[in-house]
Amino acid sequence: MAARTLALATGLAATGCTLAWAQPLAQGSGIYTCIDKNGRKLTADRPIVECLDREQRELSPSGTVRRVVGPTLTEQERAAQEVQRRKEQEERNRIADDRRRDRALLARYPDKAAHDAERANAIAQVEEVSNAAAKRIVDLQAQRKTLDVELEFYRNDPLKAPMALRRQLAENDEGILEQQRFITGQDREKRRVHQRFDIELGQLRRLWAMQHAAPAPGGAPPAADTAPAPTAAGR
Repeated sequence: MAARTLALATGLAATGCTLAWAQPLAQGSGIYTCIDKNGRKLTADRPIVECLDREQRELSPSGTVRRVVGPTLTEQERAAQEVQRRKEQEERNRIADDRRRDRALLARYPDKAAHDAERANAIAQVEEVSNAAAKRIVDLQAQRKTLDVELEFYRNDPLKAPMALRRQLAENDEGILEQQRFITGQDREKRRVHQRFDIELGQLRRLWAMQHAAPAPGGAPPAADTAPAPTAAGR
């Protein structure tokens, strides 16, 4: 008896669940239509299995398109779609970064005078370091003259010169070479600075031209001529 009661209750519960699922489907159901791979137009009250690999349209009872259901993708197709989505997002990010850099560049250099001043300042800093190295070479050359005077005592046999003197001469030669290499490096740095500013100037000229060509925000259209028309007496 208890088993029969349990089975009856289970059956009623299952029936209730089915009715509860079917009721919203009936209330909000639409009509699905598609063209299958054989060119047949199919219609059903639920997504059509034969068209899972292609687009389906869900129509309202009045016949208007409620939504378009895309094809079901394979795992490989989903992976390819994700790769494409990431590429498109990276491109959007790159464009946004370029625009931010352009705005920052325009804010820093509103005109060519500002850019020229920044270039001159950067070059002056490089030249200041080069000038310090050149001054150091002058000091080392003066020191070398003093060492050469001491070396005169050993002109006939320089190998008899004291080890300390020979070490000072070698250090002096190396010091001069080091400063000359440093100046050569600063000359390369100066060329890099000019190249960077030349590239920036090309970008800025394009941005300045676009900025000048764009209409001013909130700009009023040219005023119409409101001068009164000449009267018959004034003709």
